Amino acid sequence: MNTKDTEQNIAPKFDWKRILNYTWVVKNIPFFLFLAALAVAYIYNGHFADKLTRRASNTEKHIKELEYEYKTVKSEVIFRSKASELIKAVAPLGLKEPTTAPILLVDSTKNK
Repeated sequence: MNTKDTEQNIAPKFDWKRILNYTWVVKNIPFFLFLAALAVAYIYNGHFADKLTRRASNTEKHIKELEYEYKTVKSEVIFRSKASELIKAVAPLGLKEPTTAPILLVDSTKNK
C-alpha cells in the first residue's frame, strides 16, 4: 500500500472537469470560431485547387486537339496548293494550263 500512496503523490490524476468548465468554454469561443474559420478556409482552398487543376487539364487537352487540327489543315493546304492538284481543282471550271508562252505587251508611247 505504501507504493500506491507514493505513486499517487508523484503523478496525480489530471482533473479535466476543473479545466473544461462552462466559463472556460465561454471565454474561448472566439478561438473556437477562429479555428472553425480556418477549417472552412482550408477546405475551400482544397476544392479551389482541385477545380483549378481540372480546368488546366481540360484546357491542355483542348489545346492538343486544336494543335492536331491545325497540323491536319496545314498539311491539307500544302497538298492542295501543289500545281498538279490545282490543275485538277480548276478543270471543272474550264480552266486549263497554258501551253504557249505569254505575250509581252510594250507601251510604245513611253519611248517617245
